[in-house]
Formats: sequence, structure tokens, C-alpha cells
Amino acid sequence: MAKLLYQGHGSFRLISGAGVVMYIDPFAGGGYDIPADVILVTHQHEDHNRLDLVTQKPACAVVSNVEALAGGKHNNFTFPDFVVEAVEAGYNQGHSTEDSVGFIITVDGLQLYFCGDTSTTPQMATLAQRNLDYAFLCADGFYNMDLAEAAKCAGIIGAKHNVPVHLKPGELFDREMAERFEGPNRLIIEAGEEIGL
Repeated sequence: MAKLLYQGHGSFRLISGAGVVMYIDPFAGGGYDIPADVILVTHQHEDHNRLDLVTQKPACAVVSNVEALAGGKHNNFTFPDFVVEAVEAGYNQGHSTEDSVGFIITVDGLQLYFCGDTSTTPQMATLAQRNLDYAFLCADGFYNMDLAEAAKCAGIIGAKHNVPVHLKPGELFDREMAERFEGPNRLIIEAGEEIGL
């Protein structure tokens, strides 16, 4: 079974059932001691791209927004146990579609959507047909979606589980804000909590 550690803010550690280790947007919390096989970075803001925190295996692959958008398109990447698909992100004052992405990650037969820092994107309307298992949605309202917009996006995307994250700048997590997220199929994961997927 794949395991996901929510490190806090917009940072995650994902381990496949076979033990392949991926970090997404390293910055917050702990749990960086398990060496990485893959690191994903949605954009280059300092609260998403702290590669120096991660212990990297010698052959560790790093896919940032630069590689994800190479050639002027959203690219896909295949690694042992993981398929990574770059998707649209941005559409707000702080994040441009030209230097921000989200990722859909397929691991152990599950599809996980990490939106990065974004507001509503046109591509979200196409995601319902993907039958995503998890959607991790930023909801802080500071140059990103607020709770209401994130809940609306959750309804559009139609994932089996919608997880509010990136809730309060400067904090790993805010339970009160998470409880106010009214998207369908809400799943609240505390910072520092690891779940089996």
C-alpha cells in the first residue's frame, strides 16, 4: 500500500507500496530523512522548492516546473512505480501559467492530483472523467484559491477524496480553516499525519 505523509503547508512525501520515495514541493515540516528517488516542484517560490531539505539518492530525479513545461507544453514523466503528468496551474496574481504546474501522480493504481498554487483552471473541467482518487487543493486565499473557490473546484474535479492544504501562510496547518472547507468528499489530514492510500 502506498503511504502519504502530509508534512504541512504544501509539502508531501509519497512512498509506493514497493518503497519508491517521492517528495512534492519540499519546504514544510519534517520527514525528509528518507532518501528521495524523485522530487517534484510545482513552481519556484521558496515555500515549494527547498531541495536542500531532502536527502537525495545518487540517481534522484528532480522534475520542476521548468522540465514540466519544457517545449511549451505540459509534459509527462515515468519513473519506477510512478507516472507523473504535469497539468495547468496559475491563473492568479501570484502564479503564472507559464511558470507554475500541478501534477497528477499515478502510483499503485491510484491517481492523486496535487494542484500546486493555483486558482481555478480550465483543465479542471476535464478532470472529472479521470475518476481521481485524491485531490489536494490549496485554499489559503492569498494569491490562491480561498476555501469557497477550492470547494467549488472540488465539485468540478470530482475526486473520491478532497483534501484542503496550503491553508495559512507561515503555519503548517490550520484545523479551523480545514473544517470550514465545504467541498464534497472532504478528507482532513493534519500536518505530520501519514495515511495509507
